[in-house]
Amino acid sequence: MNSFEPHITVACVVEQDGRFLFVREMSKGLEVINQPAGHAEFGETLVQAAYRETLEETAWQVEITDLLGWYIFQPHKGGGVYYRTCFVARPISHDPRQKLDTGILEAVWLTPDELRAQRDQHRSALVERCMDDYLSGRRLPLDSIYQHPWPLQRG
Repeated sequence: MNSFEPHITVACVVEQDGRFLFVREMSKGLEVINQPAGHAEFGETLVQAAYRETLEETAWQVEITDLLGWYIFQPHKGGGVYYRTCFVARPISHDPRQKLDTGILEAVWLTPDELRAQRDQHRSALVERCMDDYLSGRRLPLDSIYQHPWPLQRG
């Protein structure tokens, strides 16, 4: 049997006045740019995970409004496979006193052109792809994701 352990991740595209919220973070010793993103933790829904990751990495509280899409990415041959669920969110409030997650250098607002000018620093090809899908108008309703109505438990 050919089995593997997938990486279940979430991300948020957050836009305000033509600028998008990104993080500068350290990954494998390099400074990279990414959407607020991370792994879903046991027991949380994908929406909860996206909200938590955005808050922890940027100190921004957001309202998740739409599902942008699902993205499957393998960074290199033999590398892990990442299943990213990307959401659209609108910024609500920011706490500049909040300490950001370990490895996060700063949260930044960039225009699409500013992001594209730094393509060599994108954590993955999904960074620009998710922004472009947002700019194209792609939106799916949040109820496209079915969450079974009982609490998730280890079994």
